[in-house]
Amino acid sequence: MDEIRLIAGLGNPDKEYEGTRHNIGFEVVEKLAEKFGIELKKGKFGAAFGQMVLEDKKLILLKPLKYMNNSGQVIATAAGFYRLEPQQILVITDDLALEPGLIRIRASGSAGGHNGLADIVEKIGTENFSRLRVGIGDKGQMQGRDYVLSRPGQAERELLNQAITQAAEAAVFWVSQSVDAAMTKFNKKNVVKDK
Repeated sequence: MDEIRLIAGLGNPDKEYEGTRHNIGFEVVEKLAEKFGIELKKGKFGAAFGQMVLEDKKLILLKPLKYMNNSGQVIATAAGFYRLEPQQILVITDDLALEPGLIRIRASGSAGGHNGLADIVEKIGTENFSRLRVGIGDKGQMQGRDYVLSRPGQAERELLNQAITQAAEAAVFWVSQSVDAAMTKFNKKNVVKDK
């Protein structure tokens, strides 16, 4: 067993940010840890860290314990330690351009204005890592920073919880199959009912 996969969820580590839209990446990693009974221990790589074997691959779960905009060094350090290629990394993050309840997985791409992704691109030196984006909706009249750092109402939270569950399933599929297979299966799904 020499294949390794790293799943990193982005968020902000302080308690005041728990449950905010910007911490969706953390929530997906926590969902995976709960699903597989993995304890996320703080310390290694400057992250909450856990590991297991899944489908004959070593799976590493990571929550960087730096602020969102400084997530890149944590992921780069872990990737260097395990000698990972960028294609062995999946980053899970929130996305303002997607409605709540939608998820999108991609094999690569630009940061799209997301500061956490931008820092990872800078620190690992490439855009060629998988990313799983969980929709948090349009900020409307609010400032972007205020919106992402606030907590959703009950109806939106229900949609986000469904998306978190679906994102966890997509992440497992990414490990067991491939990014292309995950894109085909999960990018068509939509937990928001068609109007």
